[in-house]
Amino acid sequence: MVLFWMAVIFFLSSQSTLPSFANTWADWLQDIGGHFIAYAILAALLWWALTGSGVSRPAVWALLIALLYALSDEYHQSFVPGRHPDLLDIATDMAGAAAALLWLSRRFRSR
Repeated sequence: MVLFWMAVIFFLSSQSTLPSFANTWADWLQDIGGHFIAYAILAALLWWALTGSGVSRPAVWALLIALLYALSDEYHQSFVPGRHPDLLDIATDMAGAAAALLWLSRRFRSR
């Protein structure tokens, strides 16, 4: 599932344009929300895979892998016409990943 989700992110970032709202605020919220949710899902999938493999500190590794993928994704976008790398995207990606991992660690620690 992790590789599938990474492929989905890669496919979306390979598009020169994505559907957007005419309203600037709605478009901005869609962009921020999309990054946040995409990387929250990626981090959760990474955590799940790493937890099942017996790796120690799976949340730390999941966050690191998500960060590396976010960096590579922004680099990849520099080659896509109409797209450009953006530090705000990386920050939003990491916020989504961290939020998911925080929720997962609290959810499964209480059990």
